[in-house]
Amino acid sequence: MAAEPVDFMLTKTYTCAVSGVDALTITIEVHIGSGNKYHIVGLPDNAVKESLKRIESALQSSGYRMPRQKIVINLSPADIRKEGTAYDLPLAIGILTSSGQLEISNLDQIIIAGELSLDGSINPLKGALSIAVQTRQAGFTTLLLPWENAAEAAVVGELQVYGLRNLKEMAAFFKYPERQDPVNVNVRALLNKQQVSIAEDFADVKGQQGMKRAIEIAAAGGHNLILIGPPGSGKTMLAKRLPGILPPLNLQEALETTKIHSVAGKLLTGTAMLTTRPFRNPHHSISDIALAGGGSNPQPGEISLAHHGVLFLDELPEFRRSVLEVMRQPLEDRMVTISRARQTVVYPAGFMLIAAMNPCPCGYFNHPEKTCHCTSSQVQKYLSRISGPLLDRIDLHLEVTPVDFKDLSSQEPEEKSLDIRKRVVAARKIQEKRFDQDHRIFCNAQMPDRIVRRHCKLDPASKELIRNAMEQLGLSARAYDRILKVSRTIADLENSIAIQPAHLAEAIRFRSLDRSGWGS
Repeated sequence: MAAEPVDFMLTKTYTCAVSGVDALTITIEVHIGSGNKYHIVGLPDNAVKESLKRIESALQSSGYRMPRQKIVINLSPADIRKEGTAYDLPLAIGILTSSGQLEISNLDQIIIAGELSLDGSINPLKGALSIAVQTRQAGFTTLLLPWENAAEAAVVGELQVYGLRNLKEMAAFFKYPERQDPVNVNVRALLNKQQVSIAEDFADVKGQQGMKRAIEIAAAGGHNLILIGPPGSGKTMLAKRLPGILPPLNLQEALETTKIHSVAGKLLTGTAMLTTRPFRNPHHSISDIALAGGGSNPQPGEISLAHHGVLFLDELPEFRRSVLEVMRQPLEDRMVTISRARQTVVYPAGFMLIAAMNPCPCGYFNHPEKTCHCTSSQVQKYLSRISGPLLDRIDLHLEVTPVDFKDLSSQEPEEKSLDIRKRVVAARKIQEKRFDQDHRIFCNAQMPDRIVRRHCKLDPASKELIRNAMEQLGLSARAYDRILKVSRTIADLENSIAIQPAHLAEAIRFRSLDRSGWGS
């Protein structure tokens, strides 16, 4: 009578599943026993079910064997759907350990993640930073993942991160751990680089002092801005330079931004961390899902990829109405909630909105030299493509005029972005002190109505000025709070405790689209 095959031991390995921009720990249990079939349970998707075929080829290519017995694999917790290919590597290690081909004693201290190729090489994955953060929070000491993702994960302190290129390196790590050195990243050095490195500088822009001033105010207070002007007036060129005058990212902001880009697969291979504020410039043909995020397997959209940075929408009226309307809630809440039958994910969306548009279909309404051929009704119809509720969330409206030849040909040096940034940073520090008791508010643009009344008090002369402005210019009621917020920012730029009439008068200039009859 033939002897029955002896059961091998049960092995547990650990990995992480990414949900939204965060991750959670997954326990992988591997048991090899009598039989001849492979089973994966614990709510795996097709990519996870197919992993055993990849693993079998990868093991054989690396000099190991796939056990010809019954393999039962459980992914716990079993009520969470397991998606993607990052489970390949921990599954392979579990099979090798359960079958006695590797002896590993400290698997309970290690998180493993990575996708296997048929030749045994380890492919990069998405969400490495989220996995590293969860690894440390869950109390694990070591993270093993693809070499390309090692620098990204190593920015998380108090964690040993090792990058591996193939299964043979993985086996060598467990056999000779004393020969391996963890990856180290100097986070402070990375952040310090952005203090003096600016790709798009205001010094390259001739003229347009009014636009530069408006963008400086927007940066100082975190205000949304819309630029209205004819083609070629410099709207896009100046918008691209806005990130360069925003305060440098701090460590927490850099980590949050990097997590989003990592989860979306937008982080360049080998990049440890994003150190500059993102600038996203989607085309007007974008869908609402691509802008806000979502899909069958939810992914962050452009407004989340612009977190802690700038979302620039050029040719704003050309965007579909349904696409623009999805921004209304994120502009208020600074987050996007995507609900599906199986799960609900939340993506951060704390961005500055900069929009640009022509004043009419032909583009030359109010142009000093060229003639506009649009009728009044055509101009109004064009402007009405932007809804009132969306416009209500934009604090500054600026009419842009073309640069004249005198400014273009001038040899006078223009102010550098680093000099403008110093004033912006000083104004932001004033606001940090002002809102230090309210952790939901970081800048003037985020003040709710009750806070506006507290920090934007007006003297009698200022009250009379804004009353006359609303009556004579026909400003809408919704413009009132926006003017006060912008006035507060202008006062902060001048280090003024109180809002002066001059601050208020400048803020009133930036409400073009609220004036009754504008564009007619």
